[in-house]
Amino acid sequence: MINWLDKRADLSPDTEAIVLPDGASYTFEKLREDALAMAHTLVAEGIRPGDHIAVLSENSYRMVVLIYAIHYVNAVAVMLNTRLSHDEWRYQLKDSGVTFLIASEQYENSALNLQSQQWSFINLDNLKLHVTPSSENKSFDQNQVAQIIYTSGTTGKPKGVQLTYDNHWWSAIGSALNLGVTKSDRWLLALPLFHVGGLSILYRSVIYGMPVHLHNGFDAKSIHHEIMHNGITIVSVVTVMLQSLVDLLSDNRYPETFRAMLLGGGPAPKQLLNLCKKLDIPVFQTYGMTETASQFSTLDENYALEKLGSAGKPLFPNELKIVKDQPEHQAGEIYVKGPSVTKGYWNRQEANEQAFEQGWFKTGDLGQLDEDGFLYLLDRRKDLIISGGENIYPAEVESVLQQFPDIQEAAVVAKEDNKWGEIPVAYIVADQRIDVEGLSEHCAKALAKYKVPKQFIFIDHLPRNASKKVMRHKLKQRLIEKEGDS
Repeated sequence: MINWLDKRADLSPDTEAIVLPDGASYTFEKLREDALAMAHTLVAEGIRPGDHIAVLSENSYRMVVLIYAIHYVNAVAVMLNTRLSHDEWRYQLKDSGVTFLIASEQYENSALNLQSQQWSFINLDNLKLHVTPSSENKSFDQNQVAQIIYTSGTTGKPKGVQLTYDNHWWSAIGSALNLGVTKSDRWLLALPLFHVGGLSILYRSVIYGMPVHLHNGFDAKSIHHEIMHNGITIVSVVTVMLQSLVDLLSDNRYPETFRAMLLGGGPAPKQLLNLCKKLDIPVFQTYGMTETASQFSTLDENYALEKLGSAGKPLFPNELKIVKDQPEHQAGEIYVKGPSVTKGYWNRQEANEQAFEQGWFKTGDLGQLDEDGFLYLLDRRKDLIISGGENIYPAEVESVLQQFPDIQEAAVVAKEDNKWGEIPVAYIVADQRIDVEGLSEHCAKALAKYKVPKQFIFIDHLPRNASKKVMRHKLKQRLIEKEGDS
């Protein structure tokens, strides 16, 4: 298929592509020119087709240019989460086999501390763009991997999700067929570009010919102002972001031009959804994951109020089914199939064999379908903790905890939190008194801040079933009971 940016710049050269909070804007033609120039620079630096290139940057116009430049070079971008620890970055860099690490000025010191003979470092902000003559349209194989994005697994070892151009294409097409596309659309992007949720909006922009208002992080007042005054029609949020926006809106109403608040990141509180309904906020719940290139199932405007709390039906042409442990059960594991589903994890043959079954991808998430076939998400991967839209896998945190002296066992579970939705709490079995402050510092060195347990509870033993597996639901119940007693 023809390179998307080339095609869009040819069709809509003077249309805004990226708009920044300070008012600066860049057309699709300017974006193509800058991306081609940066691609020329990357080649001069030694980057070749097929190379794995790590990207460590905050949201910025330069990061957008870099993403498209990597496409022009025909390399693969390894998107690094800026919130991770040095240990986590180092693992992902080595596992993905990168040859270059490109980081923005803000992360230069971190990148230099990660230096290795395996890869070379490039400062994104210091790259001088070599302006080249107009290039012929280029193309790429739709089945080629565009990015590797790491997501933690239940074993605690992160896995690199391979996303192809075809995955992104069908994700964008499925979303358009569900939400529609209008000439006035402006999608506000406050999610990080290293997350598939943010990255997918960038590709919708170039495929639809739609301006994206790019923010470096979520600031409720800034987002609220954009919606109220700058013609924003769609915003993608997680629950904690939506709650902040609702608080700011108070008794006011959004302009009629604002048509969709896409809500992802796990099940949302019914109380919040009912308040949005009262305030006429068009909330569309969505279900997706890195492995499905963002949205997979989304509610549409025809059922937004009737099916409050549902993540809708699979986007066209996706398929979804619920596989139950027992026929009489309503809930079961969500299996998905479709062209937006990953081709598999990088360098993880065993994980791929476990994840796929006769063409179906086993998400590990729990859900159920109502009588009309609408999906209701019950839990994100059973043990998964979602804090402010960020995924936390207990096994990963437990592995770090058990490296601390005198800790025999550890189990991490979710605790409900008004601000973040959920926070991690650790149950610990130890044969000696533990220095809690030292334990917290130990975790902070190895884990991103949001993964560090906010509470440590010491118990004599962990509840286990006959198979010796920890019964996390009993630990969660203890938290609820303790909160009720306090």
